[in-house]
Formats: sequence, C-alpha cells, structure tokens
Amino acid sequence: MSFSFLTPISDAVLAHSELLSQQALGKKIRVHSKQHGFPDLEGVQMAIIGVHENRNDVNYMGEIVAFDSIRTSLYSLFPGNWYTTMADLGDILPGESVEDTYFALRTTIGSLLEKQIIPIILGGSQDLTYANYRAYDTIAPMINIVNVDSNFDLGDASLPIKNNSFLGKIILEEPFNLFNYSAVGYQTYFNSQEEIDLMEKLYFEAYRLGEVSNSISLVEPVMRDAHIVSVDLKSVKASELSSSQRYSPNGLDGKEICAVARYAGISNKVSSFGIYEFKPSREDGVTAMLVAQMIWYFIEGVNCRVKDDDFKNDANYQKYNVLIEGDELIFFKSIKTGRWWIEIPFLPNVNNKLKKHTLLPCMYEDYVEATQGKIPERWYKAYKKNSF
Repeated sequence: MSFSFLTPISDAVLAHSELLSQQALGKKIRVHSKQHGFPDLEGVQMAIIGVHENRNDVNYMGEIVAFDSIRTSLYSLFPGNWYTTMADLGDILPGESVEDTYFALRTTIGSLLEKQIIPIILGGSQDLTYANYRAYDTIAPMINIVNVDSNFDLGDASLPIKNNSFLGKIILEEPFNLFNYSAVGYQTYFNSQEEIDLMEKLYFEAYRLGEVSNSISLVEPVMRDAHIVSVDLKSVKASELSSSQRYSPNGLDGKEICAVARYAGISNKVSSFGIYEFKPSREDGVTAMLVAQMIWYFIEGVNCRVKDDDFKNDANYQKYNVLIEGDELIFFKSIKTGRWWIEIPFLPNVNNKLKKHTLLPCMYEDYVEATQGKIPERWYKAYKKNSF
C-alpha cells in the first residue's frame, strides 16, 4: 500500500478547523497533518485526495491549483446522521511530468480501492479521470464511467492527452476495460457532430442538459450502474460560480449538481468520485462552497446506500415479463426500495463481454413504456453493445 505521494493538509486549513464547533465535519474527519502524520485508515469508508495537476488543460497558462478554500468550506459544514468514517489524506503535488502525477494518483487510488475505501478526488484538469480509470486495471475487468460534463471529451486519441480528449485514450488504449460511458448534462453546441455520431456508433449513453433539468431523477439509474463518476465544473451554469470559474450561461444549477452527487453516492457500484476543473478565486468562495456541498451530498448518498440487488432470493423482488415485437423483456422491481432493473440476455453465439444474464438499472417509466410497445433506449444500447 503506497500513500507516499500524499503531502499533508496545509496549516492554514487546520488552524481554521480548530475554531469550528465540536459538531462540525472538520472535527470528525481523520486528517493527514504535519504534526500527527498520516491517519489510521482502519474503519474509514471514504477519503479525500487533492491533485494539484492542470498542465494538460488546453487553456493552461501556468495557474496554480489549490484546494484550501474547498476544505475550509467543507470542514465548516455539519454532518448528517451518518455512520461512515471519513479521512482527508492531503494532496498529490505535480510530478516532474504529468505522467508522474498520473502514476501517483493511479497508485494512490489503487491502494484505497484495495482497502475498499471510496476516493473523493479534487482535481485540476479533468484528464486526471484517465489515471483514475487506470487504477482499476488490476481490480475490475469491466468499468462504467459517468461524466457529468457539457462536453463528451472524446477528442482525437492520436494526439497527446488533454482535458478535452481523455476519453479517446480510455477507449483506444489497452487494456480495454471500458464497458460503458455515459455523458450527463451535455450541451450540443459544445460537441462536434462527429463526436455525437461516434457516441451513437459506440452505443454510449448521452443525456442532454434539457433532459436532465426536466427530470433530474433520470440520472439515478445511470449512476446506479457506474463505477467511476467524474464531474467537470464546466457543467455548472455561470451564475452559480465565481467569475474565474464561469464557462457557460447554461448548465446545471447548484441544486441539480448536488442531486447528481447524491445519486452517485447512493449507487452501490460507485467506488470513486471526482470533481475537476476547479479554479481557485480570491474574489469569493462561492465555487468552493458549492464543491463542498457536492461532497457533502455524495457522503450523504453513501450513507443512504441500501443493498437491494440480490436477485437470488425471490422474496426480494417482483418480476414482470413484457412482450414487444417478439422480444421478451424481463423487469425486476426491488421490494425493499422500489428501484427497477431490466435484464440484458446473454448471447451464447457472440464473443461478448457478458458471460451471464446481466441486470441493467432502469426506471419505472421504462417499464410503462415497454407495456405500451416501446423498447427502452438503455436496454437497446446495452443489448447492441453486447452483440459486438
């Protein structure tokens, strides 16, 4: 287990924490400090890591990344009725090269995943998601990524990796561990038609900003199937953020991005959560406070996790069979939580990634549409993906 890449939290943050109420979150988090060293991770379920790396930002102008303002905001919040134990492990400083930083992050996340601790990553540029993904190489054979972003970040994989093209590297570089990629809150005018067509061709999922804003609950089944969740702060509308952070007049509002973070936390599968493209601002702390609240809602979600996907016991669920155009769609509803799944059949004659029937999270609305003769789009894409 290697945590040697992590540097302690700044004295300024710890001094501020000393002044907080005994009930504040800052008093309940195990911290990596110069004075007391690295915290004991026994019993810890989640750990915060800051990564001071933004050199692969396409607009990089030598800015320095820091997360003191986020920590100060987060520590000042009060915890919910939580049972989980948190740690803040400090920061990974920029390496000699960006690849060195990737290696440090990949190694650190890998060590946390082996201990079944969920890393909460505070990042500079979003290409750090690539290092997060590579940490799973020896841990899980197939990975689902959800990117909450205004852009798909596919880019040109033949060019050096950047924060707007890291996904191309993930798709095309061995080992090929990516099973599904979902983009949440994308804005069409920020994405080329070629990228939109490629998303369709690969049967990846994409949810436009309008869809998400009209019904935030559609994010829940997407998150329920994710292992890695990567949030780009450019997905948040300008009016919610500090001036240095503003990107687009349209985007998710503060309440919506916190709901998205909570859905990520509730998912039993999500094992790493990253928030990227943070740009510190002296002028006000509104972005730092929004990020702190996103982390708060993610932790809240983890504390609300319910194991409801044990389908070996018939008493745990109700089963519904729907016939559409010669296909039999099989739905399952958890009696404990009321959440829904749809079965993707295993195709024995195809050399696919599934070796058994797999259950795909869905919504009640998908079942209703199926009874009206409409095949759910998520099922169709997953089925086609497994026909390769």
